[in-house]
Amino acid sequence: MGPEALAQVLSPLNGLFTSESQPGLMVGLGIADDAAVFRVNARTAVVATLDFFAPLVDDPYTFGAIAAANAMSDVYAMGGEVALALNIAAFPRDMAPETVTEILRGGAEKVAEAGGVVAGGHTIWDEEPKYGLSVLGLVNPRRLLSKAGLKPGDLLYLTRPLGTGAILTAGRAHEAARPWVDGAIASMLRLNRHSSHLARQARLQAATDVTGFGLLGHLWEMVERSGVAAEVAIDAVPLLPGAVESVAMGAHTGGEQRNRDWLAPHVRIKGPADERPLALLYDPQTSGGLLLGCPPRRAAKLESAFARDGEPLWRIGRVVPGPPAIVVG
Repeated sequence: MGPEALAQVLSPLNGLFTSESQPGLMVGLGIADDAAVFRVNARTAVVATLDFFAPLVDDPYTFGAIAAANAMSDVYAMGGEVALALNIAAFPRDMAPETVTEILRGGAEKVAEAGGVVAGGHTIWDEEPKYGLSVLGLVNPRRLLSKAGLKPGDLLYLTRPLGTGAILTAGRAHEAARPWVDGAIASMLRLNRHSSHLARQARLQAATDVTGFGLLGHLWEMVERSGVAAEVAIDAVPLLPGAVESVAMGAHTGGEQRNRDWLAPHVRIKGPADERPLALLYDPQTSGGLLLGCPPRRAAKLESAFARDGEPLWRIGRVVPGPPAIVVG
């Protein structure tokens, strides 16, 4: 569901569950973030999220693993660790049992890689296969990462290149080179776990993961909730091999257009910009990287920690004072 349609559906529900009515609820509908957070005690809070979707790739095991990585990403965006997951699944009655097994195995092994366990789930019949996870994680309430944590002067960092939506769209049309698709799949299979570790070690406060609303959509959520503005250097944004070429072939998604329509009042393009990389800033991502806000005094520590551990990191912009808006130039 697109962001505007989703907001229309959820807005009447915002007052149902608030921190005032539910004292343990730290993050819920009233202060929407990447996941819900419920405080258990002074040292422990539960992070809860879920995600599922139809197949993006042909191989069933890979589909299950990507869906699991994507679902767990919200826990890492909140600064948590994955503990427990439950399968959410819908399969056609005539799907081969071996195919279903491989999807579930892909998900379970990806959760195991994250240090968690799949302990059950729920499955229904459906004409189109769908798979994902409901995930529970744990976080120290005082070390929580939040979309609302940006401050003027913060530097913006991205941990994963963009372009999965465009490349997979081109791949379905048999126009994408195999190495492009393989690179997109490898990116989607990566966990954000260690990137989240390093962000917490640097004592960052602002983070989100980049998924269906694209880089600019998720950045807009951050600046809006933080009451700040942001500048993005388009030439600094990392792109997957084949992403620009896929856009040049006409590989655009419905999600990209919905993101453009939603963000039109909030994003200003400064000067002439190549439409191909610009389109990728709106491109919906699956299992994308983390978008981090880092105070300048901690930037060197953050960059050196990522470099030391071989984790990718790109500085793509900065946070500035002002009413919420994004300038791309």
